[in-house]
Amino acid sequence: MHDTLPLLEKIPFPALRRSALTTIQVNLGYRCNQSCLHCHVAAGPNRTEAMSEETLALVVEVLGKRCVATLDVTGGAPELHPGFRRLVAAARDLGVKVMDRCNLTILLESGQEDVADFLAGQQVEIVASLPCYLEDNVDRQRGKGVFEKSITGLRKLNALGYGDPRTGLTLNLVFNPQGPSLPPNQGALEADYKRTLLERYGVVFNALFVLANMPIQRFGSMLVSKRQFDGYMILLQGAHRPENLAGVMCRSLVSVDYEGFLHDCDFNQMLKLPLGGRDRAHLRDLLADDLQGRPIRVAGHCFGCTAGQGSSCGGALKDAAE
Repeated sequence: MHDTLPLLEKIPFPALRRSALTTIQVNLGYRCNQSCLHCHVAAGPNRTEAMSEETLALVVEVLGKRCVATLDVTGGAPELHPGFRRLVAAARDLGVKVMDRCNLTILLESGQEDVADFLAGQQVEIVASLPCYLEDNVDRQRGKGVFEKSITGLRKLNALGYGDPRTGLTLNLVFNPQGPSLPPNQGALEADYKRTLLERYGVVFNALFVLANMPIQRFGSMLVSKRQFDGYMILLQGAHRPENLAGVMCRSLVSVDYEGFLHDCDFNQMLKLPLGGRDRAHLRDLLADDLQGRPIRVAGHCFGCTAGQGSSCGGALKDAAE
């Protein structure tokens, strides 16, 4: 796999500093039942990295100590971690909002058949990846049969009340472009998703998050192999909008890797870039240390979050601001 970090570090990006911490995003490990080209984590069935029980307990301690509003749980497929349910339940007991980054097909895996019921019982917000509403496009990106399984997973969630605004069970979907291009307008694409999924499959959801592909890990390596890396970076830099800097996720979120080390965002975690202004800061440091005002580690890939309508864990920045 091509390492894109040396290329990205040569590209300057505007300086950023942290605001108040509202979200802790925890990566429980890289094991997943899928291996997707666009996955910036390079997760897959053969990955074995996983968060220890000690670090899981530390996550809960920090949530309480720092009065963090949101726990964003990711992976891999986070549901495959044996401590996933204990972490979710402990966070909910503290009154923390929990978001689960779910790939949908995990809901059908052996041993995971009741995970949807668990998530509903804990009122967990589900952020589910569905890169297109067309079967051929999804299967081309994720593997044959993935779209059908994803629809089955969505129907399972809908049956529990997810996606119905009357229940309070939130189901959001995530879109990524298939190649080196900017994502389309979030509002317009969301309308297309809602209409098509309802008409063809009877599926409903709350909102669509549109994310740009990051030039790192598998996707970045593919760009280098196809000699498309420079062109994609020119595209991102040319579409940069300074007003998006105020809303980028790294200002209010800290990303925790499976070993408990801190990073400014999930993308920096995958590039092994430590928290800005610190040498290998750890989760335990948050018990006594306030991050507000600290510098954020930036490089060329950060243009993926500020290009066009912007991109964050919650989708387009421009739409969110309006």
